[in-house]
Amino acid sequence: MKKTTKPSKTPAPATKTIEPAPASKSTVAPKIKAPAAASPAVVAKPKGSRVTIAARIDVGFGNILSIRGDEPFLTWKKGTPLGSCASDKWEIVLTGVDRPFQFKFLVNDMIWSTGDNYTVSPGDTLTLTPVF
Repeated sequence: MKKTTKPSKTPAPATKTIEPAPASKSTVAPKIKAPAAASPAVVAKPKGSRVTIAARIDVGFGNILSIRGDEPFLTWKKGTPLGSCASDKWEIVLTGVDRPFQFKFLVNDMIWSTGDNYTVSPGDTLTLTPVF
């Protein structure tokens, strides 16, 4: 019987990886600077606020509700349509409003709502029920 021996390979020598030493932790608390002398707060006037105007009215299928007014983004000559949120809710959001203004609703930009003009101020959110 013939005996065969497999040549044995010697394993590669192990290499030791050296990791950097961890940063030393200091037990000394960091110095905290004293707050500067309190100065009066300066409040800048906002450059305009947001106004949300909503109307609760069903103007009928196929009709639109618009708004006219004396705000810089509105005019009394041509209406701006409100967006329909539901069958009986219309809404418009105006940004950059810096003063109170008056407005009025119209159906299909032709039929004016009855009564006095509405007034809104910067930052207001109104929900109205106009009558035609």
